[in-house]
Amino acid sequence: MIRHIVLMKFRADLPAKERLSIFAQLAALEGVCPGMLNFNAGDNASPEVLNRGFTHAFTIDFRDEKSRDAYLAHEDHKAAGARLVLALDGGLDGLLVFDLEL
Repeated sequence: MIRHIVLMKFRADLPAKERLSIFAQLAALEGVCPGMLNFNAGDNASPEVLNRGFTHAFTIDFRDEKSRDAYLAHEDHKAAGARLVLALDGGLDGLLVFDLEL
């Protein structure tokens, strides 16, 4: 299994409604990307002050690398990703992606 972890720094002027809509668009990919097992998203809830400005995150578990790679290449993922980058402080500089093999 692959856990896809994405940390974000949303723009300060971005309405919460838009952020939630972006998360909903990403979650909907579970219905079109085989092997996408679950999606979780939310605000940083850590009491430690080590988030370095990253305020939100989402995770997706994939059955395997093939499923993750198909998700990355999927047109709906590309559209959601482009929308996400536009909502971030600094564009791609407001994004951190890390995958773990579980």
